[in-house]
Amino acid sequence: MISHACCPASGTPVEVYAHPAWQEDLVPWIWDGGELGRAVRSERVPYAAVLTDAAQGTTLLFIERPGRQLDYLVGAFSPEGLEGGYGDPHAPRSIVLPPFPGRAAQALTDRYLPAYEQAVHARQTAAIAAVLADIRSEHDTWQTLNASGRYSDATPLSAAALGASTELFLDHAWRRFLTVVDHAPTLLDRCRPANSPWPDDATALARLADAVIDAEALLDEIHGDAVPEQERRARAWPAIETWLTDGDAFLRQARLSAPHRRPALPVTAPGRPLAAARPAYRSH
Repeated sequence: MISHACCPASGTPVEVYAHPAWQEDLVPWIWDGGELGRAVRSERVPYAAVLTDAAQGTTLLFIERPGRQLDYLVGAFSPEGLEGGYGDPHAPRSIVLPPFPGRAAQALTDRYLPAYEQAVHARQTAAIAAVLADIRSEHDTWQTLNASGRYSDATPLSAAALGASTELFLDHAWRRFLTVVDHAPTLLDRCRPANSPWPDDATALARLADAVIDAEALLDEIHGDAVPEQERRARAWPAIETWLTDGDAFLRQARLSAPHRRPALPVTAPGRPLAAARPAYRSH
């Protein structure tokens, strides 16, 4: 659907949106709380340079700033597993880049990438907090149901119905817990409880890390079709329960450990690749 041209100056791929519908395909994936997000939604964007850093899992979008011939905007696509488009309160704000390679690269390194990394950290932390709150709420509901032996309308609950309710709860909890498995390792690595007001959280964080390792091992076995459902439920619950018990310690440590800086991507400022893309666009 999207035509591609390659910039001889930098090797950066340029996507050409010869039809407005192709540009519209970007809208759900742009993770931005600033000018670039608004521009992609409401302005004509005929072409853009896309840069992906596979090691960091970062994909950036460069466009000419609408109404300005010399300035450019840079913003990001949603990180994998953390979809949230324009308007997400955790999204970083795009910045304006000048058409000078050195200054543009400096702005990208010193301003945008640190803000992006902080935004990803906050978004991951919020996602885990939401998962734990959701599982805890459903667990409380299940416990109430189990203790009373009745539905909310006072109808008696049969043993079979209780068993089905338990399986449903455990299955939903496991699916939600996969968000923790995906994102907690990076956040745990950044936590430094000894440097925080709660140094004793180190013990809880060690238990949480072990629980994630157990869940990762279980997930690997599940992918190999080697774990029956009943066994999976029995093995998954201890890891989930550990996170319900110690999750608050993790959340307060994670919120203290947001990164301040990250390495620059190996990128030449986008002024040249976008300018070089104009002939390709006009040829369509």
